Amino acid sequence: MTFEDLLAEGEAVPVEGWDFSWFEGRATEERPPWGYSRLLGKRMAAASAGLDLQTGGGEVLAGIPKPPPVLAATEGWPPNVEVARKTLAPLGGQVAEAEIDAPLPFPDESFDVVSSRHPIENPWREIARVLRPGGTFLSQQIGAGTVRELKEFFLGPQDYGGWTPDVLRAEAETVGLRVERLEPAELRMEFFDLAAVVHFLRKVIWIVPSFEVAKYRDKLAELHRVIETDGKFVAHSRRVLVEAVKPIT
Repeated sequence: MTFEDLLAEGEAVPVEGWDFSWFEGRATEERPPWGYSRLLGKRMAAASAGLDLQTGGGEVLAGIPKPPPVLAATEGWPPNVEVARKTLAPLGGQVAEAEIDAPLPFPDESFDVVSSRHPIENPWREIARVLRPGGTFLSQQIGAGTVRELKEFFLGPQDYGGWTPDVLRAEAETVGLRVERLEPAELRMEFFDLAAVVHFLRKVIWIVPSFEVAKYRDKLAELHRVIETDGKFVAHSRRVLVEAVKPIT
């Protein structure tokens, strides 16, 4: 495929939901060693009420083998809300449209488990509020500097503060949660064609904020030459597994 063909294809693929199956054969990402989906399924199966924050299209939550009697989720992007409602309906899941920084629309101490895979922000005080004593917050976080190789290809050197393990621990403990597991991982990513890069940057919007093909056309042409020469573009994602418990007082 030509440069123009790949640009057009990358721009045409829908970005709603949080399903990455389109990338099969075009990009790869090493998986974290802890198996987040397995952990989520185990925690939800043992719960009487579970909540998934920033659920995207609900695809990850929908993979749990046994939903709790009460299952809820939140999502802030309207196109994803409708996708998530359809995806989670067979599990009896209810999806509330809620902005990332807004109070959660649930009473105090409503859930045994609160989960979130790749949250944009952590509403720590709200997480602690809606958890029951003895309840667990389970999350796979995006680590500081994730996919920095791709970000810096377009934007140059960056300052990476944010979600380091130490910061995550401090934030959780500030609201009274007890961190029981905190595990970082660096994972290899490979992009095999330009369409995969374009679609990824349109879908994962915080890597290159305000990404548009027209705006970065020259850099995309340069990246296309790199992939044609090397056969791939290599980056690394960073993930942090967090398990925190609300103490029983």
